[in-house]
Amino acid sequence: MDLVVVDIGGTHARFAIASIGEDGAISLSEPETLHTEDHASFQTAWEEFRRRQGGTLPDALSMAIAGPVGGEVIRFTNNPWIIRPALVKSKLGVERYSIVNDFEAVAHAVARAPEDQFLHLTGPDEPLGSDGTISVLGPGTGLGVAHLWRSGGQYRVQATEGGHADFAPLDLIEDAILARLRKRHTRVSVERVVAGPAIVDIYQTLAAMERRSVPESDDVEIWTKGMSGEDSLAAAAVDRFCLSLGSVAGDIALVQGGFAGVVIAGGLGYRIRETLLTSGFADRFRAKGRFAGLMGSIPVKLIVHPQPGLFGAAAAFVAEHGISQ
Repeated sequence: MDLVVVDIGGTHARFAIASIGEDGAISLSEPETLHTEDHASFQTAWEEFRRRQGGTLPDALSMAIAGPVGGEVIRFTNNPWIIRPALVKSKLGVERYSIVNDFEAVAHAVARAPEDQFLHLTGPDEPLGSDGTISVLGPGTGLGVAHLWRSGGQYRVQATEGGHADFAPLDLIEDAILARLRKRHTRVSVERVVAGPAIVDIYQTLAAMERRSVPESDDVEIWTKGMSGEDSLAAAAVDRFCLSLGSVAGDIALVQGGFAGVVIAGGLGYRIRETLLTSGFADRFRAKGRFAGLMGSIPVKLIVHPQPGLFGAAAAFVAEHGISQ
């Protein structure tokens, strides 16, 4: 069967047609990316995608949404769209639909993606476990966290708000980062330190420690200069980000029991993949005191599928509607 899959964030809505084979295999058409600010509602964006597809669409839909998906009305944090699930069928002309959190969709993608869609980061260079819990996290505008549990060829996914756990500094530099953030936030969560925009505070903290005056820069500029090596202070901020991400990933694995594997996801994770491999990410992931040996036994991967949100939305539809896998 075919269905429309959509991955909706604050800035972009990505659409594609997913085809489910008789064996349950999922394939995607070339995605279409629409800017949310160019459309008054999801329905008008849907109509634009339908126009681009020649005027007809499959009568099934799966949406991955960046935000909570429960309740009668789904509101977006960073765009004015509103979705009322009770009206999806009548407004869009579909017979069946699924709505999942965006990181829930990513966890579905982790469960279904083939082994060649993962890059090994640290731990044993072996596939993710076929039984047990796999932790999934990804730095972006915030920090997405989910986990999946596999047993006997079946799996279940659980979305979480793990990105809002308290940040725990491990050295003097992270103490200074926390002190800077605490001036603006009553409570400092991990996504204040290991999400894309956090690079600004890390960079400014390092500059203050060296008593250097640096120009105000946005996160994109700092990431660009840090990854290119053009600015040594920005490069140090990127390395510090990788250290903190390793610590947080290890904490999440301990809390969730993600001993069958840990997966880093998201566009930012993919962009810094080479830096992760050469940074202190792996050392920080393992640095859990008496549990260092256990942490060293966990395979840690990066998912490199180009559209895990869309692929995962299709997988979530398959799981919810009982289509043969």
